[in-house]
Amino acid sequence: MSFKDFDNFPFGWADHEDIAMALYDRFGDEMDQGKIYRIRFTDLLTWILEIPNFTGTKEGSTEEHLEQIQAKWVYEWRENQ
Repeated sequence: MSFKDFDNFPFGWADHEDIAMALYDRFGDEMDQGKIYRIRFTDLLTWILEIPNFTGTKEGSTEEHLEQIQAKWVYEWRENQ
């Protein structure tokens, strides 16, 4: 399996870091730390469900997943500054 194949690898709710990286790829520096922490969970959920190769469902979402994804997204943003 090549590294390129990893872009097409399916992932779900337990893959917080992968989700955060996909969100960072989508929004880049447009969303800074302050903006990320002010995102409504309803919006965050919608964006996550739009990620290609994301296999999770709306019903599988929990507040804990969304909080973890926010924190990982902030970490990803900080790493790229």
